[in-house]
This record gives sequence, C-alpha cells and structure tokens, in this order.
Amino acid sequence: MTHRRDFLRAAGFGAAALSATGLAIASVPSTTMGRSEHPCKLGVASYTLREFSQEQALDMTLRCGLNRITFKSMHLPLDSGNESIKSAVALCNKKGIRLYGGGVIRISTPENANQAFEYAKKAEMDMIIADPGYDMLDYLDEMVQKYDIKVAIHNHGPGDHQLYPSANSAYEKIKNLDKRMGLCVDIGHTTRIGRDPGKDVTDCFDRVFDIHMKDVTAATPEGETCIIGRGIIDFQSFLKTVIDLNYTGTLALEYEAEKDDPLPGMMESIGYVKGILATM
Repeated sequence: MTHRRDFLRAAGFGAAALSATGLAIASVPSTTMGRSEHPCKLGVASYTLREFSQEQALDMTLRCGLNRITFKSMHLPLDSGNESIKSAVALCNKKGIRLYGGGVIRISTPENANQAFEYAKKAEMDMIIADPGYDMLDYLDEMVQKYDIKVAIHNHGPGDHQLYPSANSAYEKIKNLDKRMGLCVDIGHTTRIGRDPGKDVTDCFDRVFDIHMKDVTAATPEGETCIIGRGIIDFQSFLKTVIDLNYTGTLALEYEAEKDDPLPGMMESIGYVKGILATM
C-alpha cells in the first residue's frame, strides 16, 4: 500500500494548496482527467449500477462528477423499441450525460449483430462493447464499415478460457481487420490473469477504444473488485502510461463490488484517480 500512502500525502498537499488559494476542488470540470491537457475522459460502465433504474444510474453517475456512460442491458435492453431508446437518449441529454456505448453484448449470430448495430445507431452510440464468437468477426468487420460504429471486444480474464481471456488474445484476432474493430481493455481481469495492464494497453494501443477501470485484491483468478487504491494495481504507473500514450478514449469505472450500495466506493475510486491525474 506504499503507493497509496504516497499519493494521499501528495493529494493532501494539493488540497491544502487549493484551499489556501481559495479554489474549490469541485470547480474542476468533470469531463477532464486532471489537467486540461490530458485528452482522456472518465466515465462509468453501468454494470456498476446494475441494481438501480436507468434514471438512478444516471443520477449516481452525476454525483460522482462524471458525464459519460455505457449502458448494460438492464439499463437499456437490446430489444428496446424505438420509443424506449429515444426516451433513454433524451434523458441522458437532459441530464448532460453522453451515452457513448452499449454492452457488454454477446454476439453469436448475424441476427444478434444486426440487432446490436441498429440498437447502437438509434441510441447514437459511438461503439458496441462486445463479446463475439470467433466465427462472427468477419461479419462484424463488414458491419463496422456499413454503420461506421466501432466494436470494442472485452476481455474477461481467467474465467474466459475459450474466447478472450486477455486483450492480446482479442487483438490477435482483429489486428488485420477494419480499424473500427478494436478493444475494451478490462484492467481488473487483465491483472487477475497475471498480466500487466499497462503493457497490454501499450502493446495493443492502436486498437484500444475503451478501458474498463477497476482495482482487484489479487493477481489471481480469486482476486475480487475493490475500491481503487486499496487493491494491487499500481494506478500511478497505469495512468502515466495512458497519458504518455495520448489515449483519447474513456476510462470507464466498472465497480463490481457492493452492488446494492456502490456509490461510496465509486466516489472514493474516482476521487483517487482524479487526485493522481491532478498531480501529472
């Protein structure tokens, strides 16, 4: 926990400096990652808020000072009708939240793919975060060209022996396909499989469209999600890597713990990340 103590010392000094100059920490724009020159953004993967309604999920996202979200099926089902999708987009817009993606969506047939792309198009999403079968990759390659909507394949760690346990395993499958075929790198699952998330993001960077951000208790299959800064991932090092790579996508918090009361853990996690980035 040395890195956490060091950061908290630095964050304490920074807070004191802000107080001395009369600046409010809350005045930092929620769309920025620390200083304004950092091009990446913070958001939420709505699986974090899976026990809450669509509107509650949006309101809790705002309470964390964030304005970007991807919807999982419990917040906007894949088979939603036009009016339901239109209503969801309108609610996001009203609250000032960008609904930039949907998923993770399992895609096993052309019909699944067609439905997912129509869903994403109607919801004005930039990307589909997906878990496709290998036999669907060529079809998805055609669909991203037709719709100009990205597909970001999500790695699922040590429990996913057959498909995409690591970002690299997905990268090898799509590296020669259309540039809109890419990755959503889950750094918690990456760590649980014994890999370095900073290295994996670096090695696959030309296809990294989204990052699911979480901390875990151990670099083993038994590792569990925990509040960022209380686990084993070195976020100072990881975030430096992301900034050095000039990542322009979203770091989406996927906090899987405390499903009935995730907000305190979300707030501490986001505060910790914002604090690190404010020192860079």
